Amino acid sequence: MTTLTSPAAHGQRRALCHALDVAPATCYRARDQAVRATVTPQRPAPPRALTAPERVQVLAVLHEDRFVDLAPAQVYATLLDEGRYLCAERTMYRRLAEAHEVLERRAQRRHPVYVAPELLATGPNQL
Repeated sequence: MTTLTSPAAHGQRRALCHALDVAPATCYRARDQAVRATVTPQRPAPPRALTAPERVQVLAVLHEDRFVDLAPAQVYATLLDEGRYLCAERTMYRRLAEAHEVLERRAQRRHPVYVAPELLATGPNQL
């Protein structure tokens, strides 16, 4: 029995596609997607990635009382002024995103929800 991936099966594939009224490109696309689904390459971890204790430490620093209302850029600058370097500013944003804490950290006024006026015309030239 020949497989549909061998050169001899090319004509069989075309005949099968024609019989099913499917474009040959659709068959090839489906086959390629099936192959891609079985082979998922794993990216290696970057060599300079933070270790688990370092990741916990970054979040702990961001949760300190003095940094709760500050953006990661301000936390980063303050730590550098103190002579401490934990990680890059972008890494702080990533850690907050992983903890689902990426939002405005400062207290801000919430605008009330205004109801749009409903205009109702009961006759011509009323609006």
